[in-house]
Amino acid sequence: MEKENNIAFSSAATTRVRQRKRSNEVIPEPIKANGGTLLVDDRNKYKSMWIRTYSTVWMIGGFALIVYMGHLYITAMVVVIQIFMARELFNLLRKAHEDKHLPGFRLLNWHFFFTAMLFVYGRLLSQPLINSVTPDKFLYQFLSSLIKYQMAICYFLYIAGFMWFILTLKKNMYKYQFRQYAWTHMILIVVFTQSSFTVANIFEGIFWFLLPALLIVINDIFAYIVGFFFGKTPLIKLSPKKTWEGFIGASVTTMISAFVLANILGRFQWLTCPRKDLSTGWLQCDPGPLFKPEYYTLPGWIRQLFPWKEISILPVQWHALCLGLFASIIAPFGGFFASGFKRAFKSSIPGHGGITDRMDCQMVMAVFAYIYHQSFIVRQGISVEMILDLILTNLTFEEQQTLLLKLGQILQERLQHS
Repeated sequence: MEKENNIAFSSAATTRVRQRKRSNEVIPEPIKANGGTLLVDDRNKYKSMWIRTYSTVWMIGGFALIVYMGHLYITAMVVVIQIFMARELFNLLRKAHEDKHLPGFRLLNWHFFFTAMLFVYGRLLSQPLINSVTPDKFLYQFLSSLIKYQMAICYFLYIAGFMWFILTLKKNMYKYQFRQYAWTHMILIVVFTQSSFTVANIFEGIFWFLLPALLIVINDIFAYIVGFFFGKTPLIKLSPKKTWEGFIGASVTTMISAFVLANILGRFQWLTCPRKDLSTGWLQCDPGPLFKPEYYTLPGWIRQLFPWKEISILPVQWHALCLGLFASIIAPFGGFFASGFKRAFKSSIPGHGGITDRMDCQMVMAVFAYIYHQSFIVRQGISVEMILDLILTNLTFEEQQTLLLKLGQILQERLQHS
């Protein structure tokens, strides 16, 4: 009898323990089809929205101030962003234990980084730099020589880094070191290949930098807002909070914004004129046919509803629609790609993720804007500017004087025979 009571007591105790364990367990929420909670169902979405809005206002305000200050300051901003992007990406695959045994290995990565910076920006800014110091003969000759041998200088700097890498190889760490070496070169390709197009766009005219950048910001903001209030249908598993509603709403808004913004920005010469030197003054130039308004008479039924008889449209607005279409459909895939790395970064901007996570779509958009501008807008063929660029960068000061004298003689002879 006593044995049966003990069995019954132990059985009841076991049951109570099981019940207590079950009561402490958290019942898992049903897994969403896209692998996460939709933004519209997120309980903390209003707090997240406030943090994101606060950060966005500060970023847009700072960005507007830098754009107002001009080309050089925008270029400096791009360089600073590049450095922070490279820092995040360098740290992505780093291991503290291995780095302790490799003193100076991080410095080697930055050696390659600044060598690539000297090569890329030396090629891009050589002509504006020459134009900036033309009155000073000594400085002009020094810079001309420096630009002439710039490629050789960068090559030997790279070779020095390569030899440095070989000399630092350590037994049992070869795999880690070669992985870091390959990752460093991958970063240089991703960061500099794309951001160099950004700087090229800036010197073609701030318009070609500012409009694509604003379209990405608008697309990102309205994808978030529409998804925040109406998003129900998951878009892609890689970004759990992206929805079809947000994607479509942002696409429509971006296309409309592209058409309107091109009209507004295209009316300011300091935004549309290309920069030929490194001065900081405001620009004035012939805006060209793209930025001269064309007037269209409105149909009669529209004139009955609205007081306007005609509207003015800049030809560049039709090109802006192509930029808006790309920003709406293709550029977001840069964000999807970055989402694969997002968990590896610590949040540098509250509510937004890392610097790289913010610049993913911008880099893709900058490349497209440059290619579109060069392919469909810039007139192909030899121009006076191209010939002058070749003369100023490849001939010495004495050779340029000789060329000027010979051109004068040739033109004088033609005038005499005509």
